[in-house]
Amino acid sequence: MGANVPTVENKYHFKLKHLFALLAILVTFQILVSLVHRLSLKNLMLKTQGWYQQDFAERLANLTTTSLEMLMETTLYDQTGEHADTTKIVKAFNIILTQQLLQHHVEEVCILICRDDSIYAIDNGHILFSYIMHPERRLEAGAQRHMQAVKMYRENRSEIIRTEQILSIVEQEQIFHVLVPLVPKGEFFGVVYVKSKPDFGFMTRGIISSYDESSLIFTALILFGLLAMFYISTYTVRERNEAQRLLYEEKTKQLTEHINLQKEALFAKRIYHTHHKAEKVMGFIKEDLHDLNEKNMEEIKYRVTKYANFISRVIYDMKLYEPPLQTIRNPIFNTDLNELIHFIVENIFLRLSASRDIFNFDFDFDERLPYVHVNEFVVWEVIEPLIQNSIEHSGKERISIVIQTRFDEESGEIKVRIRDNGVGVKEELMLTNEDGIKMLFLENVSTKTNAQQKGYGCYIAYEIATQRCGWQIDVRNIETGGCEFTITIPNL
Repeated sequence: MGANVPTVENKYHFKLKHLFALLAILVTFQILVSLVHRLSLKNLMLKTQGWYQQDFAERLANLTTTSLEMLMETTLYDQTGEHADTTKIVKAFNIILTQQLLQHHVEEVCILICRDDSIYAIDNGHILFSYIMHPERRLEAGAQRHMQAVKMYRENRSEIIRTEQILSIVEQEQIFHVLVPLVPKGEFFGVVYVKSKPDFGFMTRGIISSYDESSLIFTALILFGLLAMFYISTYTVRERNEAQRLLYEEKTKQLTEHINLQKEALFAKRIYHTHHKAEKVMGFIKEDLHDLNEKNMEEIKYRVTKYANFISRVIYDMKLYEPPLQTIRNPIFNTDLNELIHFIVENIFLRLSASRDIFNFDFDFDERLPYVHVNEFVVWEVIEPLIQNSIEHSGKERISIVIQTRFDEESGEIKVRIRDNGVGVKEELMLTNEDGIKMLFLENVSTKTNAQQKGYGCYIAYEIATQRCGWQIDVRNIETGGCEFTITIPNL
C-alpha cells in the first residue's frame, strides 16, 4: 500500500497557450472597443465637419460679398461723383468673381439680380460694370450656366429681402449653396451666390489614423504586459511547484511511514492473537500423538495434518506483514467451507469434553456449496474469531450456536451465517463510522474488561476478510435474542 501523489506542475502551470488565449480575448475586446470608439469619433467628426463646412462656406461667400460692396462703394464712385478708371474696375470685379473659383472646393460664383420680374446671373466683371453704369440696357447674363442658383433665388427672394441675412442651403450634406444679400450703400442690389463643397475629410482621416496608431500602441503594451505577467507568473508558479513538490514528498514520506507503522502494528497484533491459538493447537497435537494407536491412526493423521498446516500458516504469516496476494487467493486453493467449519468446531471448540456441556452447535450446510479459491487457513482466521466472539459475549451458561451456509446459483454468491442465542451486540457497537464500518469491527472496540486482549478478534476477521479475501462481513441483532454474523463471498 503506497501513496501516489499527483504532480501539481501540470495541473496549475501557466503555459504559453494560456497567454495566447488571454491575448486573443483582450485583443478582441480592444478591437470591439476601438470600433465603437472609432464610429463615435467618426460621427462626431462628421457633425463637426458639417458645421465647420457650412461656417466656412458662409464666411467665404460673405467675404466675397463684402469685397464687392467695398469695391462698389469706394471705387466705383469717387467723392466727386466722377467715374473711376473703367478698366481697373472691371479687372477688380473679375478678380473678386473668379479668384474664389481657384479654390478646388468652390464650384460656382455669381451675382443674382432681379429686373422686370426676371432673375439674371452675372459672373463677369464687364457685364456687372455695364449694368451698374447703365441699368437701362439689356442684360446678357449666363443664366443658363446658373439655373440652379436662379431657381433657389426665386424661391427664397422675398425671405432674403425681408431679413437681409445669409441663406445657406445644404445639398446631400456636402454641397453648400450660400446666398448673401448684396447691399452697397444700404440699398438692396441682389445676392451673391456661392456654391462650394468644402472637404475636411483629411482632418477626420488624420484623427482616426492617429487613433488607430494609439490603439495599436495600446495593444502592443498589453502584449508586453502579458509577456511580463507570463514570465513573472511562470517563475512564481515554478517556485511554488518546487515548494509543493518538496512538501508532497515530505507528506508522502510521513504517510508511508505511518502506513508501515500501522501495518506493523496490525501484524504484531495478528501474530499475538494467533499465537495463543497456535499454543492451543500445539497442545492438541501433543494429545493426539500421545493417544495414537492403530485404530485411530487415520483420524489422528488427518487432524494432526490440519493442525500442522495451521501452525505452518501462522509461522508463514510471521515472516512479513503483507504476504503476496497469490498466497491468499489462488485458483489452486479449493477450500470446502462446510468441511472446514465442521473441523474447526469439532476439533477446536469441542475438543474438550467439558466444552460439549457448555457449547451446542447446530449445522445447516448447503451441500451444493462450491469450493472457495482461498487458502483454508486464511478462512480459518476469519471463521474462528467470529465463533469465539459468539461464545465469549453470549452472556449465558448454555450457549447454542447455529452455523449456516447457502449458495445462490443465480448470483454465484455464498453466504455463511453464524447465529447465537446470547444477549446480542450492544447498540453503540452497531453504529457506523464515517467509512461505513460498524464499531464492532474497529480496532480496540470490545466489551471485555481485559485491556490487553480486547478488540482484536472481530477486527482481525474483518480486515482479513475484506482486505485480503475481498469478502463482506456484517452483523445484526436477532429479535428473539442473540446476534448473527453474515459473511458474503462474491462469485470471484
